[in-house]
Amino acid sequence: MAGEQAKFVEGNLFRHLSVMALSSSVGLIAVFIVDLINMVYISWLQDHVLTAALGYAGAVLFFTTSFGIGISIGVSALVSQAVGQRDPKLARERVTEGLVLSLVLGSLFSALVFVLLPQIVDLLGAKGRTAEETLGFLRLYTASQPLLIAAIVCAAVLRSHGEARRAMMVTVWGAVVLAALDPVLILWADWGLTGAAVAGAGSRAAMAIMALWAVRRRIGGFSQVTGEGLRLGLAPLLAIAFPAILTQLATPVGQALVTRMVAGYGEAAVTGMAIAGRLTPVAFGVVFAMTGAIGPIIGQNLGAGRMDRVRRVFIDGLIFTGLVILVVSALLFLLRAPIADLFHAEGHVRDLVYLFCGPLALLWFFNGIIFVGNAVCNNLGRPFWSTIVNWGRHTVGTIPLALWLSGTWGAAGVLVGQALGGVVFGLAAAWFALLAIRSPVIAAPRGHKPEQPPVEAGAEG
Repeated sequence: MAGEQAKFVEGNLFRHLSVMALSSSVGLIAVFIVDLINMVYISWLQDHVLTAALGYAGAVLFFTTSFGIGISIGVSALVSQAVGQRDPKLARERVTEGLVLSLVLGSLFSALVFVLLPQIVDLLGAKGRTAEETLGFLRLYTASQPLLIAAIVCAAVLRSHGEARRAMMVTVWGAVVLAALDPVLILWADWGLTGAAVAGAGSRAAMAIMALWAVRRRIGGFSQVTGEGLRLGLAPLLAIAFPAILTQLATPVGQALVTRMVAGYGEAAVTGMAIAGRLTPVAFGVVFAMTGAIGPIIGQNLGAGRMDRVRRVFIDGLIFTGLVILVVSALLFLLRAPIADLFHAEGHVRDLVYLFCGPLALLWFFNGIIFVGNAVCNNLGRPFWSTIVNWGRHTVGTIPLALWLSGTWGAAGVLVGQALGGVVFGLAAAWFALLAIRSPVIAAPRGHKPEQPPVEAGAEG
């Protein structure tokens, strides 16, 4: 059975990494492309209020989605270690307990966000009709958050077993449903942002169904749920997931701060930032997928005691990221005019799109280092190091520079300052990752304290 095989403890690591990253990114990019099409459809309505509202909403959706990603990192790390230890029973227990606990915690978090939405929208700087449109969209979308968490966690579990293609198809089917519903509900039914929210909920339902089916059919399914199992599973999950959630939440919090600063320059500036925000995950979807792609490879080799291969996958991850950034940045620069035309971007909005498609794209390499470094720290038992890097990058690494440069360049200065903050903290992430490789911690069987993993000699592949 696929769930009993530790695929990543042998063979060429760069190939494993490339296959995992590219296959994972296909699903991510599929979703983000349709999300980008949302922005295109809304921009065709020629209403800057709706486009700006989608920009404000994006910061909040990024926040809620990051919670799901963070908890999936914890589940994935524990499951992949069990797979590396060749213990399918333990792996199934961790899958089941991880999914149930993720749904409970995720639902509580979503409910809290739902209650606080008016205050959150106000803090972002949305006013008047823009605030009303943003709030209505988010209330509909947030209600479907548990479905997204189930899909994210199950996709992470599939990748932990080396089932990259199955994990990819979860998001691909979600994108197909979204692509089918969007034009019908946004344009034909003329529901605007309400149509976008309903389409998004339908997409999340499709992803959850596909993900649960794939886990059941491909990797041995689930074990029996018991109160004792959930109690025992909570501590090791939170030990990784809690700092991973804090790490993931740093990015949307930083984005919210940037949105608040840009809001002072008017709705055109928010629209330009929103377009750049939708372009980013599409353009750099492979880089976004690195954390999920590298994690299972590290986890399996850690569980097998192959620290030589863990070190090698970190180096290969940096090389792979650099190659992706160079290719994507060149394409964005060459296509900057057609991209701006697609969104009917003129004046200040067009300037911000051009800025993103130029030097800011190249600086994304340092964000890529952070993604790779975070994957290493999260899966080697040092998740709080990732938390330090991410929060530093999105606070002291963003706010001072953004405020300073905005005084000269306005909204463009905010985006430049945000990008420059990634340079220092990208280098810090690499340093922390190397420290984690020197002193890893492995999750021990229940009832035992974590121990240093045995290190076996072997080729770095």
